[in-house]
Amino acid sequence: MREGPKATGESMTLTPTGSTFPPTTREPAPPLPEPRGPLSEAVVTALRRPASEPAPPLLAAAHPVLRRSADPYGEDLQLALYTCYELHYRGFGGVDTAWEWSPDLLRLRGGMERVFLDALRADTPGGDDVEGTLSALLEEPADAYGVSHHLRDHGERWQLREFVAHRSAYHLKEADPHAWVIPRLRGRAKASLVAVEFDEFGGGRAEAVHATLFADLMDDLGLDSRYGRYLDLVPAPMLAIVSMMSLFGLHRGLRGAMVGHFAAAEITTPPTARRMARALRRLGAGPRCTRFYTEHIEADAVHEQVLRHEVVRDLLAHEPELAADVVFGAQATELLEDRFGEHVLACWRAGRSSLRHPLPSPRLAASRD
Repeated sequence: MREGPKATGESMTLTPTGSTFPPTTREPAPPLPEPRGPLSEAVVTALRRPASEPAPPLLAAAHPVLRRSADPYGEDLQLALYTCYELHYRGFGGVDTAWEWSPDLLRLRGGMERVFLDALRADTPGGDDVEGTLSALLEEPADAYGVSHHLRDHGERWQLREFVAHRSAYHLKEADPHAWVIPRLRGRAKASLVAVEFDEFGGGRAEAVHATLFADLMDDLGLDSRYGRYLDLVPAPMLAIVSMMSLFGLHRGLRGAMVGHFAAAEITTPPTARRMARALRRLGAGPRCTRFYTEHIEADAVHEQVLRHEVVRDLLAHEPELAADVVFGAQATELLEDRFGEHVLACWRAGRSSLRHPLPSPRLAASRD
């Protein structure tokens, strides 16, 4: 079952007028990643130049590579796609912000998106039975065994730290991709999804933003909680999960897929969060470390009800033609999460790191005060 992308919630209480916020330090943007092949090399090389200059030849040369031999789930394409999408989030240190809407880069990104999207559609069963697809996710098979099961029962601390480093690719910007679908919805579907997002962003409290709670978890595990600092270590199976969300969120034509993804993620989060909280306690973690997951156990059970009965139902009442897209979004989420889980467990069973390179030794947890 899915081990990741999800949303959670706290009470929806706005910060009182006149309250003060703790001072924050400006965190520098992450560095560009190291390329993993011709596509990512073309993207990274381009981003090192001013966007106003003529497009570097590598960008044009990448198109034949993309058509001829690109692996839709491979390290090169997934890093290149992830890097392009990051320009819509926080960007990279020293990169011209004008690259975000560069026609040359968008043309290459569009080609990579088609390759990725075609593979997702080919590798999912499809259909338009939304209720059947989502209902099937409500109960885990008796023989289900994923990463969270392993961490709960047998996981070692180094494996827990690896899993958290993987997930940092998403959780340090948790719920940001889903915000793009808000202007593509209307009525009850929009209002209900915004209510879930309000919870995701801490219910008006900066210290309760779920990305911040995940950073706290990383700090307590001796990991580097700065945004994007593990990108060079995170392999394609995890990058693909985040790129799928960015792809669905950035395209209005995939709004149904984004809603399907969001609903599937909410449905499958509570049991995973429960196992992860137990794993953390078993390995000696304290309340500050476990809070990220304990927050999700009950809250996401409520969120899945909101997504299924308010967002999905209202969306399809107005646009019934999107049913197949909602199913596709849920199935694509399941496909990529299963691929990620299989990768991680296969590496651990073989006694090797599931990251591209092992993590450095734990550093002392740094205060975020």
